Amino acid sequence: MAQEDVFKKIVSHCKEYGFVFPSSEIYDGLAAVYDYGQNGVELKNNIKEYWWKSMVLLHENIVGIDSAIFMHPTIWKASGHVDAFNDPLIDNRDSKKRYRADVLIEDQIAKYEEKIDKEIAKARKRFGDSFDEAQFRATNARVIEHQQKRDALHERYTKAMQGPDLVELKQIIEDEGIVDPISGTKNWTDVRQFNLMFSTEMGSVADGTNKIYLRPETAQGIFVNYLNVQKTGRMKIPFGIAQIGKAFRNEIVARQFIFRMREFEQMEMQFFVKPGTEMEWFQKWKETRMKWHQALGFGAENYRFHDHEKLAFYANAATDIEFKMPFGFKEVEGIHSRTNYDLSQHEKFSGRSIKYFDPQTKESYTPYDIETSIGVDRMFLSIMCHSYREEKLDNGETRVVLLLPPALAPTKLAVLPLVKKDGLPEKAREIVDNLKFHFNTHYDEKDTIGKRYRRQDAIGTPYCVTVDYDSLKDNTVTLRFRDTMEQERVSIDQLQSIIEDKVSISSLLKKLQ
Repeated sequence: MAQEDVFKKIVSHCKEYGFVFPSSEIYDGLAAVYDYGQNGVELKNNIKEYWWKSMVLLHENIVGIDSAIFMHPTIWKASGHVDAFNDPLIDNRDSKKRYRADVLIEDQIAKYEEKIDKEIAKARKRFGDSFDEAQFRATNARVIEHQQKRDALHERYTKAMQGPDLVELKQIIEDEGIVDPISGTKNWTDVRQFNLMFSTEMGSVADGTNKIYLRPETAQGIFVNYLNVQKTGRMKIPFGIAQIGKAFRNEIVARQFIFRMREFEQMEMQFFVKPGTEMEWFQKWKETRMKWHQALGFGAENYRFHDHEKLAFYANAATDIEFKMPFGFKEVEGIHSRTNYDLSQHEKFSGRSIKYFDPQTKESYTPYDIETSIGVDRMFLSIMCHSYREEKLDNGETRVVLLLPPALAPTKLAVLPLVKKDGLPEKAREIVDNLKFHFNTHYDEKDTIGKRYRRQDAIGTPYCVTVDYDSLKDNTVTLRFRDTMEQERVSIDQLQSIIEDKVSISSLLKKLQ
């Protein structure tokens, strides 16, 4: 099945089973805005809990805050967002659709890479175990041609983005013959910049209002509270401040479901270090964050680092952790060495000293900062994409199952009475009432056992328990495992000990030690 079709099925599955709904759907929706349903919010909360505890529970020198969405407008002037938070946009005159010029060019680069991959795949199939990929890349004429075109385009694009040079970006699009995917034409407008911040007004009367912004990132709330946290927490360098919160960007080219939205949630941690040590800490946090992702068990081959060649004006190093989505490797987390830019800017614009006094060296300095920033929604999407399966069973049927990490699954255990009579529902309810204090337990009595199993598979429930007539006699139940569909008879008294450790966030955190 084509990856595009797989992705469409995942989007449909998210709505059908209560994970993600189009926002305001009864009013025909609101573009690039989504609501999380009853199962989606549980999965999302579990993701956030895994991240939060991995930061503040496992690191003695990291604490958390929750800063306001509304902030003083000068903050965004100091941070550079007012002047420099822009995307290069281009319109197609025929389709009337708007695109990000940089994304169009990056997609073109990806097409050259896909052509190379196809040539390599064909050769590997032809030569088998004797295939030497390095030699093939160096000698095959078609691969060399594609690689040269890719490299030349990449070099030209990188230079154009430094300014950015908007005229050159359009010229690249024209020279590469990039067409609008809807109209199929090359009738492009000029490229222009567009600021992504939402603005609003604060004040009780019209002539007394102040223009403020919905925050486009959560990081600045950490920076302006850096000194408050450092002093009240008696924190010593190095230390970090973590935050989970909503951010807002007026994305013109919002696409790929919840991958790029106008209202989204971030999990960010700013780690403050002594100047001169930032690259050591940058490397350490790269390793730490990759380990966090891979602890979910999705396979190391589905992750990669993508180092930035074009750095933001405030950074001296940056990399992305990319995950293999159905639409290619895409960023789910960024790790940046932001130098002392943010703290210095806020010191300058506020007129207040926020330097750190080192009690050991007796010197005052503005700390450097290492940022780890992960999108909750992109993380959610990567988990859904990897977990979705359509499996052909021995009886010829197909089951749709979400192979979610048990610790992240919305429901950990479903308790199913075999029939709705003879005391079986009461026994099942008794099990639910005993276990619901330990993990999310769900009761379901509608439809046949087979249909109920399929329903729980589709929302990723790792364990199901069936209560039957023998349960009333010997206090045992049938425990079914989602991944293998195997069943075993166990004592009701053993259910908590069998399940609890496997479905707790602690089971993931232990892998990070």
